[in-house]
Amino acid sequence: MSEFSSINTFHKALYAGSITCTDKVRYYLNRIQELKHLNAFLEVYEEEALDKARELDARIQGGQPVGPLAGVVIGIKDVICYKGHNVSAASHILEGFNSLYSATAVERLLEADAIIIGNLNCDEFAMGSTNENSAYGPTLNALDTSRVPGGSSGGSAVAVQADLCQVSLGSDTGGSVRQPADFCGIVGLKPTYGRISRYGLIAYASSFDQIGIFGKDIADVAAVLQVIAGPDEFDSTASQKEVPDYQSGLSHNKSYKFAYLRDALYHDGLDPEMKDAYIDFFENLVDNGHTVSGSGFDLIDYIVPAYYVLTTAEASSNLSRYDGVKYGHRTEQKNLDLTDFYKKSRSEGFGKEVKRRILLGTFVLSSGYYDAYYTKAQQVRRLVADKLNEILDQYDAILMPTVPSTAFKLGEKTDDPIAMYLADIYTVLANLVGVPAISVPMRKHSNGMPFGVQIITKKFDEANLLSIAHQLMDSKQVATV
Repeated sequence: MSEFSSINTFHKALYAGSITCTDKVRYYLNRIQELKHLNAFLEVYEEEALDKARELDARIQGGQPVGPLAGVVIGIKDVICYKGHNVSAASHILEGFNSLYSATAVERLLEADAIIIGNLNCDEFAMGSTNENSAYGPTLNALDTSRVPGGSSGGSAVAVQADLCQVSLGSDTGGSVRQPADFCGIVGLKPTYGRISRYGLIAYASSFDQIGIFGKDIADVAAVLQVIAGPDEFDSTASQKEVPDYQSGLSHNKSYKFAYLRDALYHDGLDPEMKDAYIDFFENLVDNGHTVSGSGFDLIDYIVPAYYVLTTAEASSNLSRYDGVKYGHRTEQKNLDLTDFYKKSRSEGFGKEVKRRILLGTFVLSSGYYDAYYTKAQQVRRLVADKLNEILDQYDAILMPTVPSTAFKLGEKTDDPIAMYLADIYTVLANLVGVPAISVPMRKHSNGMPFGVQIITKKFDEANLLSIAHQLMDSKQVATV
């Protein structure tokens, strides 16, 4: 429906009386039912969403004030807590667990009168790049159901891609918002680390995790970020910096100074057709008055190893709490001592990929290997941050591929974890450094699948990031697929 093409368009129709929040919720509920084979939603809050819509309609008709996201229908990834609702991290180990509190991001959405319509499928504990690691089965790419939607926030991406909700929340530890956004032909934002509170986000790797936003329209993403960003007394890592007005700067039209990383563009792993498209895109930018320069980044091949050493180490620590005692899956096998009880409960509850990462993380933290792996990876992280920040000091933004290939076939890489991990080569950079990054759709491959361009700016420079992305999309220099 054209009334839902953006939050602004919807609100104009809503306040003009030509549509209601109830109409909108029913539209999305019907879409979810029609496309349930995509397996994007794990649970739909049908009656709750309709009740909220009716309440908002009554307030609007009665001339009462409503919040800035009134009637905006949003889905949340199944790693974000919502009080009184199931949250499982798409894992059997948390099957049936009912959250006792809401994430700060969820509280702020509700205060802004958004309507949360359900929770969305993902890779188990956000560990994966395809959404094939979910205990509840894979989510399918709506553009080609034989292909993956990306991960770990695959359900969140498909929900927006297939018009099952207007905006969705995901989490991004190493590209889990930007990569599925790329595979699905939509917009995916990972803000600066600390820009959005992590309170209520089930932890994977605490120094990398960040809640992110999916949408089809930059203004929609900016509007949601405006609401959920900011300090939080429940999260000491949440920034105290003031949240700027992200929406007011989107209409600015200016020339930018861009850098691209030569080592990324000419990397052996990048699809040749995509490489040619990026070169053509950069040339078009120059023709339109921008400056685009290549910059060396010889640490590119160290990024993925450092990332996986550090994130698996943090995951090993974070997931140690899931032991079958206080909550979550508990083995039914009797007469076990405590150690065997822990082993059995965790072995039954966790999936293959989560076990792999716990084992790897435990290994790199173990005596005799800590300095060789964990300490060295932290040193690489520092070098990468220094190098990236040095480039960002000289340019408005960095442009680079989001992923090295378009969405691959279901099952294509499940037996090759190294190939799967290397698919993160372009996205993990922003998480290692903690800078904001966004993926916007750019072109279509000859195989029919979309691919995007990733934009990276300095820490807490989301206003500039969103402005650049908006200008590129508005000027048709990139295209919505």
